[in-house]
Amino acid sequence: MVLPDAVLGMAAEVLTALKAAGLSMVTAESCTGGLVAAALTYHAGSSAAIIGGFVTYSNAMKQICLGVPEAVLAQYGAVSEPVALAMVSGALQAASEADVAVAITGIAGPDGGNAKKPVGLVWFGVMRRGREPRAEHCVFSGDRTAVRAQAVTKALEMVRGVI
Repeated sequence: MVLPDAVLGMAAEVLTALKAAGLSMVTAESCTGGLVAAALTYHAGSSAAIIGGFVTYSNAMKQICLGVPEAVLAQYGAVSEPVALAMVSGALQAASEADVAVAITGIAGPDGGNAKKPVGLVWFGVMRRGREPRAEHCVFSGDRTAVRAQAVTKALEMVRGVI
């Protein structure tokens, strides 16, 4: 997927803000498959603030890499507030040198949705070390590419809010 110029521009702004604040960041992504990390690392000099990312598409990877409890996944499902919060906390725990983390878990489509969790539902978690994690959700419209691009934009906005 080619990221829109607007998304890359926002990523550049977030990267500049992270560097100016002396902060480093890690990502934990499911339905975006690493696109937030890709948008940030598209820019030269990103290694000054981006330490890496986790693409945890499956529940098993969420457990192994991020420490998301199996019981939380079983009770709430992967696309939920508790999982987004566990993912963002787990990312900061796994990447001890990071100051900020963002997590994304959702249903990009075209399949996988239902009445309770429709295609386009995406949960986000954001956390700055030493602060409480925060979660939000959106229901985006459009095809798989549009949902993923909107999710990247929302994730970057949330990161900007904790810098």
